Amino acid sequence: MKTVIDTGCHAVALAARSAKVDVVAAYPITPQTSVVEEIATMVEDGTLDCRFLPVEGEHSAMAACAGASAAGARVFTATSSQGLLYMHEVLHMASGGRLPIVMANANRAVFAPWTIWADHNDSLAQRDTGWLQYYCASVQEVYNTVLQAFKVAEEIKLPVMVNFDGFILSHSMVPIRLPEQADIDAFLPEYEPTWRLDPQNPSSFGNVTMPPEYAEFRKTLARDILASIDLVKKAAENYKEYTGMWDGDVFEPYLIEDAEVVVLSMGSMASEVEISVDHLRKQGIKAGALRLRLYRPFPAEDLRKILPKNTTLITLDRNYSFGMEGGVLFNDCKAALYDKRNDVRVLNQTIGIGGLDLTWQAMAQAILALLEA
Repeated sequence: MKTVIDTGCHAVALAARSAKVDVVAAYPITPQTSVVEEIATMVEDGTLDCRFLPVEGEHSAMAACAGASAAGARVFTATSSQGLLYMHEVLHMASGGRLPIVMANANRAVFAPWTIWADHNDSLAQRDTGWLQYYCASVQEVYNTVLQAFKVAEEIKLPVMVNFDGFILSHSMVPIRLPEQADIDAFLPEYEPTWRLDPQNPSSFGNVTMPPEYAEFRKTLARDILASIDLVKKAAENYKEYTGMWDGDVFEPYLIEDAEVVVLSMGSMASEVEISVDHLRKQGIKAGALRLRLYRPFPAEDLRKILPKNTTLITLDRNYSFGMEGGVLFNDCKAALYDKRNDVRVLNQTIGIGGLDLTWQAMAQAILALLEA
């Protein structure tokens, strides 16, 4: 295993190369641009043997990915913010078509007004498109998770989105451990699709259906998305077996065994929350942290099992759920706990919108303010 010093965006590109992707279709957008620039460079210098398609926009990028995946290729793309929103229509096609596309999304707030800094409303706006969604807390985890995403996607035949905070992770240059290619090949063998479009054997794909058939397709999709939670856990364990690296499965707990207050967050802010928890413990508050690594499907049963009895759960949301009180995590947690864990009180703070700096001091103050109120 060797170590390189590089950015989060380049970690994504390195993972795509390690996965030996067949097709990449992409369009540049800040702060994701250097992902596809690096992949284009790899293709040009021969270190990545794949077909790179520079298209005229993100809608076309996802359409090209869908076509390539349906033809049996291992497919990857990357985007951010408005680009992800522009893909929205084709995201449904990818999930409904059971296409195992992997996409990295550098989280960036959406307009209006314009901003290039991070929050999570871009990816959370896609939560009902049928894509699995990971949220990474470190550059190393970004690399590891892209590889795990291919493993999960190709086993259950569903697309996967790997989210990482723009600039905070995308442009941070840190040491990245790269496993031996032989270990990665053992973890993620060459993709063998169970079905593909073939001009020599014509078939229909995504055609018009009548209501009974359509309803059955959607029911199967909903069932399989929930079933993918076990595959996510299995992929994390298998990756550890082959590489020795571990990022957690769906939740990453920190000091929650005796916690009376548990702070739930996701993305890069979760690392700072752990420092906030240490600070709160010094003040006599039995606090713990819980990082949500897999947002879709939402691991409701795991949440109910992992929380200590008679605890206060504080969700720190880097998003707004417009039209509802609180953020997306807050409302999902309340739904997951309702009538099953009535001993848990849930509080919420929306924080870090549009890239506002999330220091451990700021989050500790927000937590204290909620508890005092």
